[in-house]
Amino acid sequence: MGKGGQSQGNVAQCEENMAAWLLGVNNLKIQPFKLPSLGPNDVRVAIKAVGICGSDVHYLKSMSCGDYYVKEPMVIGHECAGIVEEVGSEVKSLAPGSRVALEPGIACWRCKPCKGGRYNLCDEMKFFATPPIHGSLANQIVHPADLCFKLPEGMSLEEGAMCEPLSVGVYACQRANASPKTSVLIMGAGPIGLVTMLAARAFGVSKIVVADVDEVRLKIAKDLGATAVIKSSQKIEDVGKELELIKEALGGAEADVTFDCVGFGKTMTTALKATSRGGKVCLVGMGHSDMTVPLTPAAGREVDIVGIFRYKNTWPLCIDFITSGKIDVKPLITHRFGFSQKEIEEAFATSARGGSAIKVMFNL
Repeated sequence: MGKGGQSQGNVAQCEENMAAWLLGVNNLKIQPFKLPSLGPNDVRVAIKAVGICGSDVHYLKSMSCGDYYVKEPMVIGHECAGIVEEVGSEVKSLAPGSRVALEPGIACWRCKPCKGGRYNLCDEMKFFATPPIHGSLANQIVHPADLCFKLPEGMSLEEGAMCEPLSVGVYACQRANASPKTSVLIMGAGPIGLVTMLAARAFGVSKIVVADVDEVRLKIAKDLGATAVIKSSQKIEDVGKELELIKEALGGAEADVTFDCVGFGKTMTTALKATSRGGKVCLVGMGHSDMTVPLTPAAGREVDIVGIFRYKNTWPLCIDFITSGKIDVKPLITHRFGFSQKEIEEAFATSARGGSAIKVMFNL
């Protein structure tokens, strides 16, 4: 298997390396995972912390996520950090013992998006736990050294693993130009909505309203620093009433920037209508692939709509935000599990239930 776990020749044998394999719907098993040979620019990392993402749960429940389908057994997991155990002959930046957070996507660096600096849009991206690429919920993995970011003293490996979901929020704020001059509305108080809120605060936004259907999640958002929270519904006919509540929470104004961290027709409709003339809506969540929304009125108000796909060049900034104290990701880690067959099953069940579970973390 090559980096990222695609099948190749020249496989290094490592029978003791174990990983969590997705074998079928609701079927996860810890089984041996053969590591690839260490390339000159690679490092071998002992994985110590892995978070469960919503995409991992989608794959477990349906063997698919968006346009990606699991057609053969796949190692799960992509939010991770660990300790370097071995370095390739050309690696100078890391050494055995280095504590690192791993960016999970390997771009080709040959295509037009890569050459233009938008490597997150690479058509040939090899991303952990995105079929057919294996993930990182394993004792050890091999990964390019330049995608392993050294953690400073005082930053935990769990915080290192949280750089991956935090990167989504940071990149969303960059795409939407969030700043101290902008007021922000966030649709959705799930893990991505919450990291987007934390990122917005780190970018200097002082007025942040969060809307969600779940009162437990809204309390968490308020505790983490939301200016105000709005209890929304899933009914499209309630949009008008909710818009009034949102405007009141923003001091009688509309939002300069709205992040839809859900991606449903109803949340996007609210986002477009709640955003001020000349404002921006950033679509972060991908709940529905098709939706009916009021685009023409939004266009008439020059509301710009931007999307994001994963992130680019965010790990150094995430590490700086965490170590400087601008962002505290620790409260988001609500549940912890070890790496045994029973515990991986319990962990995924906990994550799938939602509710008070924000980020479920494995400690290996």
